[in-house]
Amino acid sequence: MVAIPGSEMLGSALHVIAQSLLIPVIVGLLAFMFYAIVSLGGLISEYTGRIRVPTDQIEEIISAISNPGTPEKIVEVMENNQNLPPRYREIITRIASHPELGRKSREALARKLIEEEEARAAKSLEKTDMVTRLGPTLGLMGTLIPMGPGLAALGSGDIGSLAQAIIIAFDTTVVGLAAGGVAYFISKIRRRWYEEYLSNLDALCESVLEVMDHGQTQTPYAF
Repeated sequence: MVAIPGSEMLGSALHVIAQSLLIPVIVGLLAFMFYAIVSLGGLISEYTGRIRVPTDQIEEIISAISNPGTPEKIVEVMENNQNLPPRYREIITRIASHPELGRKSREALARKLIEEEEARAAKSLEKTDMVTRLGPTLGLMGTLIPMGPGLAALGSGDIGSLAQAIIIAFDTTVVGLAAGGVAYFISKIRRRWYEEYLSNLDALCESVLEVMDHGQTQTPYAF
């Protein structure tokens, strides 16, 4: 076979680049695995301290702030419900503390506060989502990189080098999949929690906006 001029030099460059990535890939996999384990502990801690607000309680709060439906009553209801998440009470109180604002201004304030909570939830999820995607990718890279030298060693009869390459390939695959799997589990659970959290907050904000708008229920608020 006639070699293309320069192909050997380009192949050598690719080989050097690929082999130089092995150590960063292994370090990245170890970091991902460590972060996944720490995040799993954080998930357990978050579960033990999580305040779950049932739908019945949301219904009672909405009914309470609607009768008689004054800003003072809204603040009082929030203060009396100490079993609510602190951010619920803080956000609802901030909206009710500005009766001088017009309807559009109150709606804009509520939307901004909810968007901040959404951003907070997204920031909590983005790291585990990243591990979910990049963990298996690094595992695949760690599988393929040592196989080149391993197959070359097999051609020269060096079974020991081939065995070492296969061990590294298998280990990186397992670690990458394990880190991605744990991170996926964490993201899945937290995403369900945050969706419930934001749904309840959205319902409370809509109710407060309606009350602050003198009970005009015919115009819904959408976020």
